[in-house]
Formats: sequence, structure tokens, C-alpha cells
Amino acid sequence: MTAVASAAAGQRPGPVTLGQAFRVWLRIAALSFGGPAGQIAVMHRILVEEKRWIGEQRFLHALNYCMLLPGPEAQQLATYIGWLLHRTRGGLVAGGLFVLPGALSIMALSWVYALYGKLGIVAALFFGLKAAVLAIVLQAVQRIGKRALRNTAMRLIALSAFVAIFFAGVPFPLIVLAAGMIGFVGGRRGARAFQAGGGHGSSGGDVVADADTLLGEELPDHASPSLRQSLRVALVWLALWLLPVAALLALLGPGNVFSQIATFFSQLALVTFGGAYAVLAYVAQQAVQSYHWLTPGEMLDGLGMAETTPGPLIMVLQFVGFLGAYRHPGMLSPLLAGTLGGLLATWVTFVPCFLWIFLGAPFIERLRGNAALAGALSAITAAVVGVVLNLALWFALHTLFHAVTPLAVGLLRFDLPVPSSLDPWALLLSAGAMVAIFRFRTGVIVTLAASAACGAALYAAGLVG
Repeated sequence: MTAVASAAAGQRPGPVTLGQAFRVWLRIAALSFGGPAGQIAVMHRILVEEKRWIGEQRFLHALNYCMLLPGPEAQQLATYIGWLLHRTRGGLVAGGLFVLPGALSIMALSWVYALYGKLGIVAALFFGLKAAVLAIVLQAVQRIGKRALRNTAMRLIALSAFVAIFFAGVPFPLIVLAAGMIGFVGGRRGARAFQAGGGHGSSGGDVVADADTLLGEELPDHASPSLRQSLRVALVWLALWLLPVAALLALLGPGNVFSQIATFFSQLALVTFGGAYAVLAYVAQQAVQSYHWLTPGEMLDGLGMAETTPGPLIMVLQFVGFLGAYRHPGMLSPLLAGTLGGLLATWVTFVPCFLWIFLGAPFIERLRGNAALAGALSAITAAVVGVVLNLALWFALHTLFHAVTPLAVGLLRFDLPVPSSLDPWALLLSAGAMVAIFRFRTGVIVTLAASAACGAALYAAGLVG
């Protein structure tokens, strides 16, 4: 009997084969637009409400702890649930399919961008996309803030994170670490401000009890591995992740662009808490300002690509790796170098995600209701609000203005816009996108498409380009 038939009959669903699960994960991958909030909602609707493979509380438990891990929480949640259902093979299928459509799409768009990005009409399309992205990032601030800033302590953490990263240039990893430690201690001591609530919520309707689902309430057999099995998992995935990095460093040296991509994105894989929007603030500090792989405007173009394609938003890092290698190809052709650089960035970004799940999920399953870790999650999520607000302001400066002035006041370092460099068309498009999203609640894809079309219309009228 299929899971759907069993659910319709009010019974606990029967076994599901990996082949059946493959088709469901492929469907989820094809629908995974709109950032992590939309992707998690799709998984909840299909896996909890429709298929009843996993219950409400177990779904939220998995999501909460995936958010504690570095990396894209939606992709890791898919990997986690796939692992629960069909062990390692299930996790590989679920997590791999979640990444594949976005990787293929971003690679194709990177080629188009490299070959034709300077053409007027293509540049105009991305001009429109950038204006809409600003509104979408502000929407992310609102959504995360509405869930996370439930009390004064959380609001103070968010404010402190914003001041630290925007005015003092404190590295994102340190902000996350500090917030996590504060939340861990607060949760362990039972402070009410650090007690995690639901926050992610279901889409409504009756709550699906764990006992009435395919997974039930039981701890699966593979959630109790031996020490030898855990060590084997760690060694295999660490080798897949770090041996290519070590080989590049040994063969090409630390100054080569491929070595830099491998090491930078490997380091990023350790600190990518809080989702793609929060991570992009750190990427902007390094890839734009330190490595000079791309410009702030190009970073916005990449995020626009990621917003309009299925898969994790953090797939924008493939675009960053592509441009970094494309502009420093060495003896390779620029397109070949860019392709290899993008694939390398994707590899070292997502291989660690499988490591965190396959190594940590067995222990995570046994940590349901841990107050200290739940407190750490709450504090990190609050800090992410401040970091994403910083990202929105950074995007606004580089979208609406053609020039900024660095300013230093004591220990504070920040940029101020040059008023005369304001782009009125970018301001108009951004304002229109904000009205569409916040007033009329237009979807992300529709807003991006309309903004890109407006950019093309402005080009056709000779007003931009």
C-alpha cells in the first residue's frame, strides 16, 4: 500500500521504497524556489501533510537542529529526512537532488553572464533583478525578525550583531559564535528568553502526530551507530571534502585561484550559519573586498540568479567561484577555468553538509528537547536578523548609488552614500518591488520577473544601459 493511500484511509503509511522516494524528492527539487522559507514549506506540505512520512514535531525537531549547523538548512533538512527514511543512500538522493537543479541552472546562467553580460539588454535585465533583490532581502529581515525577536533579549542580540558587523566590521563567524554561546548558557540555565518556540510552523490544518506517520516515534536502528561506524563516516566524508583541497594546495600553491577558492569556501562551510542571506555579508567582505573576484553589483546579479532558479540560495557561491576563476584562468581558457572554479566551489560547499548530517544526525535524533541547544539556536537566529539587515543596507548602498565614501570614526568603519550618485531608476524599481512584496504580497518569482522586464523596458526606451 502506498503512503498516500494509507494516509487517505487514516492509517499509518506503509513502507516506501527508495525508488518511490526518489520521485518525491525530484518533485520537491523541481518546486524548491523562493529561498529556504518557501523550500521548507514545500517539504512540509508534501512530506508531512500529503505523504505523512514524518510528523509535525519530528519535522520541526530536524529543522531546528539543521539550523544550528553551518550550511543551507533546507538542503540539510532534506538530507536528514532522506537519511531517516533510507539511511545514507536516502540522504544522498534527497540532498543531492535538492542541489542538482540549482547547480545546473546557475552554471548555465554563469556562462550567459560571462559571454553576454556586457550586452545592453542582458545588463538591463540584471539591472531590474538587482532592484528587486533589495526588496526580497528586506522581506527576509521581516520574516526572520517576526519569528526570532520575541523578547528584549533577542532584540538586543540582533541590534548588537548589526552594529558589530556594519559599524565595526566584526567577522560573521565571531558574531555567530558569540550569539550561540550566549544562547547556550541562557538555555542551559533555563532563562525564559532563550526557550525556543515553534517559529517555523506548519501551513495550517490538523497537526500530523508523529505516531501516525511512516517514521512514527521510534528511534531508527541506524540512529545508534557504533564508534567505529561514526569514525568511518567521518573519515570518508572528510577525505571527500579535504583531500581535493590539500591536492590543490600542494600542486598549485596557496596563491593560485583554485587553491584560494577551495580554501575560502571550505572555511565558509564551517561558518555558514543563518542561511544564504547572512552568509553573503561575509562573502562580500572577502570575495569582493579581499580577493576582488567580483564587484558588489555582480554579487547582486548572482543573488538574482539564485532567487530565480530552484535549489538553495547559497548556490550563488558557485557563481562567485565561477567569476573568480574566469578572471584568473592561468593557462586554461576563461570559460573552462570558470566552470571548474564554480564546480569546485559547489563541491567544497555541499560535501560538508552531508558530513554534518551523516555524522551528527544519529546524535541529534537522541537530543530532542535539549534546552541548551535550543537556546543557542534562538540566539543565533536573532543575531542573523542583524546580519541580514546589514546585508540589506549593503545592497541598498551598491544598488541605489553609484559611489560611496568610506568613513572612520574612532574604531568604527563604514560606508556612506554619495547623494549625487543616486540612481533614480534603481530607486524607482526598488520602491516598486517593495510595494509589490509588502503591500500586494506578490511572490518572489513574479516580482523578479516583473523587475527584469521593467529593466528591459527602460533599456528599450534609452533610459538605462
